[in-house]
Amino acid sequence: MKNSRDGKSYSTNLAFTPPEYLRTGRVTPESVIYSFGTLLLDLLSGKHILPSHALDLIRDRNIQMLIDSCLEDQFSNEDGTELVGLASRCLQYEPRERPNPKSLLSAIIPLQRDAEVPSHVLMGIRNGADVVPLTPLGEFCLRMDLTAIHEVLEKLGYKDDEGVATELSFQMWTNQMRETLTSKKKGDAAFRHKDFTAAIECNTQFIDVGTMVSPTVYARRILSYLMNDMPQKTLNDAMQAQIVSPVWHVASYLQAAALLALENEDEAQVALKEGTVIENKKNADATS
Repeated sequence: MKNSRDGKSYSTNLAFTPPEYLRTGRVTPESVIYSFGTLLLDLLSGKHILPSHALDLIRDRNIQMLIDSCLEDQFSNEDGTELVGLASRCLQYEPRERPNPKSLLSAIIPLQRDAEVPSHVLMGIRNGADVVPLTPLGEFCLRMDLTAIHEVLEKLGYKDDEGVATELSFQMWTNQMRETLTSKKKGDAAFRHKDFTAAIECNTQFIDVGTMVSPTVYARRILSYLMNDMPQKTLNDAMQAQIVSPVWHVASYLQAAALLALENEDEAQVALKEGTVIENKKNADATS
């Protein structure tokens, strides 16, 4: 199946998604480890590289082709090899073969050289005028202006779902699709009319069926959770949305809103910065 806009295969986006998520539609601790592996690859390579391609390079010992040339002399060959190996273990197809969070942390701590540097400094976020200017959606999330966020999501619609799909068998189409699409339509109507309790119920029915993957449906349930003062569920959905669509500014912004609701301002600032960078790059690519 092809994307009608640019001809790229839908499977390109799905290649960054934990394999078991495509089968079950559920996020597990092992799924988060897989996503950490894709993030580590992005940091090492300086680009959004397919996990399968990276694993081929690692198996062939072409590690230098994987690592961004800008990172030369930034760390030792031993540390670089350890980071690449860590990413490889996180990206194993079978969830049980990936490291658990405790062993992952044990592997990362010895590689941290600037242990006393706050995370917001490492991310380049400073207090005052040096902070990257927020886009309108980022500003709305920072101010927790939920009404304005609702308006943005309504205007955005399902445009960002392009390129995100799952393969459906004929049986799924005949036995489940009608019910799934009905839940989506009801959820959209409830969201549009600001009946956020009903929106949660309908969107949950759509998500739980698991035959279709829609980051936008997650985004709508995220805001509905916020409207119902359920910040932890908001944060969980934001993380799931990022797994479904690994580089999506809306998910980062909504994650920031959830973190602010949970009074975790430092991590919220990091999420806002991430969303701003992603959205600015997306806009630049669209105009180039």
